[in-house]
Amino acid sequence: MKKSLILAGVVGLSLTVSCVSKKKYTELESNLFKTQTELATTNKEKAELEEKMAAIEARVAEYNSRINSLRMTNDQLTESNNSMLSIEGAAVMSKNSKAKMNQTLTKVDPSKLAEAKTLEDSVNLAVEYNLKKNITAETGGEEDDVQIDIDKTVVMISVSDKLLFNTGSYRINTKAEPLLQKLAEVINAEPSLQVMVEGHTDPRTISTPVLEDNWDLSVKRATSIVRMLQLKYQVSPEKLIAAGRASYVPLVSNDSKENMALNRRTRIVLIPDLDMFFAML
Repeated sequence: MKKSLILAGVVGLSLTVSCVSKKKYTELESNLFKTQTELATTNKEKAELEEKMAAIEARVAEYNSRINSLRMTNDQLTESNNSMLSIEGAAVMSKNSKAKMNQTLTKVDPSKLAEAKTLEDSVNLAVEYNLKKNITAETGGEEDDVQIDIDKTVVMISVSDKLLFNTGSYRINTKAEPLLQKLAEVINAEPSLQVMVEGHTDPRTISTPVLEDNWDLSVKRATSIVRMLQLKYQVSPEKLIAAGRASYVPLVSNDSKENMALNRRTRIVLIPDLDMFFAML
């Protein structure tokens, strides 16, 4: 009897322990599944976040690249803008050109320099000085034989009659050839340059078997210059224009021999583009 009771107690205890362990196992198994589900969800969310982060980083990198590119462009534009100086709000010149201009202006007659009130005046004065120096160097003429005027980058070179021609003639003096050679070098240096050669006379009448009047004389003087520039100094004829003005565009009144001598001239008009104009500095 006693043994039966002990055995019954052991069996009951065993059933109780077995029942608790199974319940606990089921609970643990449920917790494990829940944890695994949460982990899978977390991993998925992590992957999605990493993908979004990668996209954001790529976009940020692209934006940074654009910003750096724009910054470089802005710096270049700023540098370029800072290096340019405006002339009457339209034309511009570089700092390098300005430095050359200032260097040239140190050699200009102080009285002329004092008359330069604007940047454009200074540029014109520097270009005039350099052109006159280059064109008249070793030409054998006097300083007053060549006058240079500039208006809005159009360069007008007036050469006296006594340097180029004998009175009433359209044949070029040999002493004028060095000047025309220098002029040709300036013209040939710039392909886009246009050149008009104008003949001007005094009002005294002329009539020969070849020349009917001053219109003929002024035109033939212009064509003589143009022909020499083309044939002897290889200036492209497409650049050249020959024109005669007779006595109808005088510089001064024709009331004295001296004034008539001033009016007898050949005017050579150079029409350069802006880059070449500054190159003349």
